[in-house]
Amino acid sequence: MMRLRAFLAAGFALLAAPVLAQSPAVITKAEYAEPTARYDHGILGDALEWGALILRVDMCKGCDVRDMRRVTLRLPQSRVFEDIAPRLVALSGRDGPVAMVVETDLKRGARLALYDEGGLIAATPFIGRTHRWLAPIGAADLDGDGQVEFAYVDRPHLAKTIRIWRYVEGSKDLLLVAELPGFTNHRIGWDHIPGGIRDCGAGPEMVVADADMQSIYAVSFRGGAFSASRTGPNKGRVSFERALACNG
Repeated sequence: MMRLRAFLAAGFALLAAPVLAQSPAVITKAEYAEPTARYDHGILGDALEWGALILRVDMCKGCDVRDMRRVTLRLPQSRVFEDIAPRLVALSGRDGPVAMVVETDLKRGARLALYDEGGLIAATPFIGRTHRWLAPIGAADLDGDGQVEFAYVDRPHLAKTIRIWRYVEGSKDLLLVAELPGFTNHRIGWDHIPGGIRDCGAGPEMVVADADMQSIYAVSFRGGAFSASRTGPNKGRVSFERALACNG
């Protein structure tokens, strides 16, 4: 059964009316589209990935006359979106959200990428070989410096390493800020990615599991250093949800 995911894209063609440069354009929704079986990984439990990303864009947020556009971004045949759903996240220096996605090259594996209605904004490097994936954690100002960071687990079934990245204005390459081995947020075949980022009053924390999936942890990153606090045993998806809700 095809898993439910939304739409997004990288390195493809725009199929909507031309997006005007004048702002303030604001993305209000992002969904994946065009399911495809051209990549044989199946890490999320089925044989289908996504070939396109659809963005719903309010071309003049707050204007008297609204101009809603549907922008379709299509990947080349050598790539797919290997993901559950695109995430609308903040990006430092921008008024509206951008789409954060997992984009996979059939030969070079996955990367984390940021898109807006004009196409690719910036991305991490591809992992480097086929059938290698990453599982997003989320985006937030993790270290309190006023800049948004982007976090994922690199190869959650192999490397099991948290990596944190930052956008540098004018660069297409996200900058690696820090990494921490020993944590994961996915098992092979799961059609979901549990955990995420919470704030229980002391700043953002990443909710993940230890490498053996025995316990749930809240991991913070402040002052250039990580701190991990066990929230309780891992009893499945509900344990991640309890931790996210500050109940653990």
